[in-house]
Amino acid sequence: MRRALSLLLLVTAAAGCGSKTPEPAKVPLDQMPAAAPNAAAAPAPAAEGLTGSVQEVLPAAPYVYLRVKTTKGDVWAAVPEAKIAKGTVVTVYQPMFMTKFESKTLKRTFDEVYFGTLTPAGEAPMGGGENPHASVGTPTEPVKVGKVEKAAGADARTVAEAWAQAAALEGKVITVRGTVVKFNGGVMGKNWVHLQDGSGDAAKGTNDVTFTTMDEAAVGQTITMRGTAHTNKDFGAGYKYAIIVEEAKIVR
Repeated sequence: MRRALSLLLLVTAAAGCGSKTPEPAKVPLDQMPAAAPNAAAAPAPAAEGLTGSVQEVLPAAPYVYLRVKTTKGDVWAAVPEAKIAKGTVVTVYQPMFMTKFESKTLKRTFDEVYFGTLTPAGEAPMGGGENPHASVGTPTEPVKVGKVEKAAGADARTVAEAWAQAAALEGKVITVRGTVVKFNGGVMGKNWVHLQDGSGDAAKGTNDVTFTTMDEAAVGQTITMRGTAHTNKDFGAGYKYAIIVEEAKIVR
């Protein structure tokens, strides 16, 4: 009886062992298959900035394009215009990665480029203020702006009214007439126009409204522009606006 019971236990154990799923073979890390050659590689993380020595300098006001040799290879970066010599070690802060960016000034398309600043977040960019456009492209002689007549229409606003009503204007179309005090062309694929009409408070910065457009304008012109207002717009790389009017057109 004991012998029969022992045989039964041995048979049951053997059956259990036979039905057990074998563990998968462990492949050494150095023998793991490589990623598919067509897999898209994300840009290297650069929240802390891109640091390296400048190998090439391409001035293109209001920017300067730098080919920077980093620990991960050469990369192109665009920063607000500054005098930078080859061999200088720089750090590009708040880099914003863009692909297939066309510089109309250089007549060149960059497959990959980082837009950033040469100053850390929280410090004034070269030229001052939160907005890199504040000094870039400013004419030698400041434009004298007198009282400009307000545009006609229900959506018309003076510069001061646009600032005062900013929160309520989010996403709405507005029309502003003013004098062009700054014009920066071909920046991030669009033109940037600053209008003033003699209203607002210069000390508080409420005397100027920025427009993005594909239209051309000249500093000193008095024009009327119509576009969609947005508030607290952050384009990255230091481009922050309490109010900005986008996709604007010059009203002829």
